[in-house]
Amino acid sequence: MPTKRDYYEVLGVSRDATEEEIRKAYRKLAFQYHPDRNPSADADAKFKEINEAYEVLSDAQRRREYDQFGHEGAPTGAAGFGGFAGFGFDEIFETFFGASTRTAGARRAQRGSDLRVDLTLTFEEAVFGCEKTVEVPRWERCSRCNGNGAEPGTQPSRCPACNGTGEIRRVQQSVIGQFVSVTICDRCRGEGRVILTPCTECRGTGRVRSSHRVLVTIPAGIDDGQQIRLPGEGEPGLHGAPSGDLYVAVSVTPHQSLKRQGVDLVYDLTINVAQAALGDEVTVPTPEGPPTRVKIPAGTQTGRIIRLKERGVPHLRASGRGDLLVRVRVAIPQHLTDEQRDLFQKLAKTLGNEPHEDKGFFDKVKEVFGGE
Repeated sequence: MPTKRDYYEVLGVSRDATEEEIRKAYRKLAFQYHPDRNPSADADAKFKEINEAYEVLSDAQRRREYDQFGHEGAPTGAAGFGGFAGFGFDEIFETFFGASTRTAGARRAQRGSDLRVDLTLTFEEAVFGCEKTVEVPRWERCSRCNGNGAEPGTQPSRCPACNGTGEIRRVQQSVIGQFVSVTICDRCRGEGRVILTPCTECRGTGRVRSSHRVLVTIPAGIDDGQQIRLPGEGEPGLHGAPSGDLYVAVSVTPHQSLKRQGVDLVYDLTINVAQAALGDEVTVPTPEGPPTRVKIPAGTQTGRIIRLKERGVPHLRASGRGDLLVRVRVAIPQHLTDEQRDLFQKLAKTLGNEPHEDKGFFDKVKEVFGGE
């Protein structure tokens, strides 16, 4: 006769494990090796071994006898298969959690489905917020029967097939014990009731299809790809159950010249060499609409960032705004006119510390190469 394994080893717990630790270990292993769920050839034997170990270690008196005398002091009965030998997977679940896996949902009112609509905003609408009305096609609670499904003046009846439980239980015998299968009642579809006189408006469903208008408040600073959740604006639940939620998925049309980086805005400004060397004052766009003037310091290099405080995107649901970052790029001309080439040659001499006699020379450079 094969030697039995230590019960603590079978459940994978220490010898000083608490009752709750033993219970959790058994529950995990029972789910893993129950024949209803595990098709492997040794699942039956392992499941019996797990049950036998749990039957002993879950009983305080028998556990003390086992700790003192080992297997000889802890008989498990004629079959050696206690605990949940005759139970199906659903019954084990119900024993631990208080509800059958198949029937818990059938006996509760069914919450309405969540819905999603897509909403496209302009760049300015997303930055500063706005209000939008969206059309939501959804099922609405039938006004004729008030969602009951039965013609006014009548009431739904208890399902005679399942006696109102919404489920059909069948007991089967097998070589390893008794199994109980639970299926949804096909007559009432798990609702536990049948409608003998359906509502003429909704045909017994309790809902009708319609288009619903919802006002959506867009918070300032929302970004592309974010969602707004509107509780209770989804589809209504069946037979008076709570409605689902509506999710508004936001997409934002890009700005023609401003780019968003979090709460900051970036504007790429291209200037010529004369503006970079001599400095200038230029206009740049802003999210508000009207452009603003920005001073370019003399000697500005490519990559310089000029920061305009509090001209960016408002913080979402908080005070304050980001900044407007003007990112400068100095454009080097690839093709020069004769006049421009002559001016560069003269400029090269001045850069070599040779003073130029023409006092209006630099003004001429700026005039030829442009700038505001």
